Amino acid sequence: MSVNLREHIEKIVPLTDDEFAFVLSHFTSKKLKKHQFLIQEGDTVDHSWFVVSGLIKASHTDESDKEHILQFAMEDWWVSDYQAYHYKTPATLSLSCLEDTEVLCLSLENSEKLCSELQKAEHFFRRKANFGYVALQQRILSLLTTSAKERYEQMLKQYPSLFQRVPKTLLASYLGVTRETLSRLSS
Repeated sequence: MSVNLREHIEKIVPLTDDEFAFVLSHFTSKKLKKHQFLIQEGDTVDHSWFVVSGLIKASHTDESDKEHILQFAMEDWWVSDYQAYHYKTPATLSLSCLEDTEVLCLSLENSEKLCSELQKAEHFFRRKANFGYVALQQRILSLLTTSAKERYEQMLKQYPSLFQRVPKTLLASYLGVTRETLSRLSS
């Protein structure tokens, strides 16, 4: 489990064994079963999670009970309700496991401590945040400016493994189309 995290961090910043041991000491691990929630809307969010194995869906349910999927988080991805995590407000997202999942948990307190005591960690998390902002901008622009077919093709190219791991109804929701439309796009 720790090997995954080290490899992930070292794509951005190299660490000595002592530095990685220090980083790892700030995390706890957790195993969840398929359909189990990490958080539900309204919960307090005390952690962000690094996905070691498995698949997580981040979604919001609106007033009409329609589910809106913001993200799928698979191996080597970070996930949380970052608004609730950073601002200590109730969660507006639910994070549920689509597969048996293993995560490394990082509390906000430990994240702050880690970043203040190890400059390499601060650099890593700043870069990950920047990558996240770029991905979010691309997703919003894609939803606003591309057709359903273009979004489907873009997702297929960018994340082909999701099409084997995620039910078509959830993929359709993520793409902002109906299940029937997704079937037409994939044929």
